[in-house]
Amino acid sequence: MSAEMQLDAPRPAGAAPSAREIFVVYDGMCPFCTRYVMLYRIRQLAEKVHMIDARSDHPVVAEVRAAGLSLENGMAVKWNGRLYHGSDALHVLALLGSEDGAFNRLNRLVFSRPKLGRFLYPAMVAGRRLTLKMLGRPPIAD
Repeated sequence: MSAEMQLDAPRPAGAAPSAREIFVVYDGMCPFCTRYVMLYRIRQLAEKVHMIDARSDHPVVAEVRAAGLSLENGMAVKWNGRLYHGSDALHVLALLGSEDGAFNRLNRLVFSRPKLGRFLYPAMVAGRRLTLKMLGRPPIAD
């Protein structure tokens, strides 16, 4: 993991997130999701990237659920105080993403186009579900 991508640590009580922080909520039991967040690089637009397992009790996970967004049906991103879900989350990451490396260029090429992302994302979710089932891993309880 690069220096700009840090695992999430608890924030001191009362400390508000900075506008230059991004929170990426993904399924830590999914090999595809985990690999995606390990490979992905965010440009310097974000000072700190928090990678949060959707199966944890992190406050951002609770916030995503309170907003009625299903983490079983898609990852979530919190950027500048706003929540993005599913293909919209990948669209935000694509716009913030670095163009370093083939993976990031491909991700940016596909998910910087919202219509293409919305078309492909359901197949990605179905593939994730099938993989988790084959590995004997439970779905995320929403």
